[in-house]
Amino acid sequence: MIQEAESMVEFSLPAHDGSVVRSSDLAGRAYLLYFYPKANTPG
Repeated sequence: MIQEAESMVEFSLPAHDGSVVRSSDLAGRAYLLYFYPKANTPG
């Protein structure tokens, strides 16, 4: 489990508008990265 203020690995994810968001683009800014299980899956 990741702890508060712990360093994360570099990542890049697609944004809602089709652009790509990279963790390096967010350096020095506060952000929340949220993961959730896929909808309609058991568990």
